Amino acid sequence: MSENKVITCGSRGKGVRSDLFVMLELTESGGIEIKLNSKVKVMYGESILKQAKEMLAFYKISNAKLEIEDSGALPFVIAARLEYAIRQCTGSTKESLPEMLENNAYQTLRDRNRFSRLYLPGNTPNLMINAGIHQPDGIILDLEDAVAPDKKAEARFLVRNALRAVDFYGAERMVRINQVPAGLEDLDYLIPHNVNLILVPKCESAEQLLQVNERIELLKKKFKLKSTVWLMPIIESAAGVMRAFEIASAADNVVAMAIGLEDYTADICTRRTAEGQESFFARSMVVNACRAAGIQPIDSVFSDVADMDGLKQNVLKSKAMGFDGMGCIHPRQIRVIHENFAPDPTEIERAKKIVAAFMEAGEKGLGVVSLGTKMIDPPVVKRAQRVIDMAVSMGKLSKNWREESNEKI
Repeated sequence: MSENKVITCGSRGKGVRSDLFVMLELTESGGIEIKLNSKVKVMYGESILKQAKEMLAFYKISNAKLEIEDSGALPFVIAARLEYAIRQCTGSTKESLPEMLENNAYQTLRDRNRFSRLYLPGNTPNLMINAGIHQPDGIILDLEDAVAPDKKAEARFLVRNALRAVDFYGAERMVRINQVPAGLEDLDYLIPHNVNLILVPKCESAEQLLQVNERIELLKKKFKLKSTVWLMPIIESAAGVMRAFEIASAADNVVAMAIGLEDYTADICTRRTAEGQESFFARSMVVNACRAAGIQPIDSVFSDVADMDGLKQNVLKSKAMGFDGMGCIHPRQIRVIHENFAPDPTEIERAKKIVAAFMEAGEKGLGVVSLGTKMIDPPVVKRAQRVIDMAVSMGKLSKNWREESNEKI
């Protein structure tokens, strides 16, 4: 143990909620001295003190001064902040893990809908706690750009505990790691705790994804894990755009690829505009690379959280370009994104006619499929079936739609 080493972590001050600030100093004698300042001290002061004493005992600390400034932190947050401070003081590598919620034991499918993915700063617990009730397709706990450099180390503990203790309500549990190679260390705090998907930012080569997968496989072997961890690289530079297909086809567990337009436009020395002419080439490259590789193309975020009409138009343009979803930075964006990426009634009816015609031709042993006077090519049928599958998965169409409508073309 280091003498007179004072470690601080967490957040305090005006506007901070569901978090706490910790100051820990190990001492030579005097036992355990804890000072607690909490907004909820009357109701939860005893339980906070009990948890702090148990954490210190777990790490065999018998002499220390601990100051806690609490703003309504939940136990998993308290545990993360205390563990970081204790491990920094002691050099211990022991983990003090909250119980894994039964609700968080699920895996996700390769081809699930990824219309929306909600970004949440990985060091801001109040935004994590109820994010799942907004029903995004994915929740991203962000360890990269949303976390200040001097907070990244402690954020890992908070994100790890959130993966175990926060109910995601079925959303795909995603984490954006830091840029490789720095982000490889982040994986140690994620892979053993049932993260579903890793976002790899500023990806510029297949080699970066292979490094991520090598670390994942080592951790899976160490912890005897069987589940697949999906990857979503993010293209954010000219170099990444020019290697888009190489990146999209780098590994079997790459299920989607996103583009980040803020960093991309900065990289090509221009600014991002609402019209998007400056990024049309890059977005088209990402879409084509993804389709060629058989994965989902995911568009960038729309940054004006107050402009719902602008968001709608952006989603419609994105969908028209071939994207399957986009990022969002506020829960109010989720509904607009879902409504406008989902197939509309006209698309569904058209798809039903195409698929029904294809199925009827197959039943009759016909080698040629037509709808009215037009021939139907296999890619058209494939696209129509995708619309049908999506409509069924979203409850917009019955699984037995053909029998129920008795639709014969």
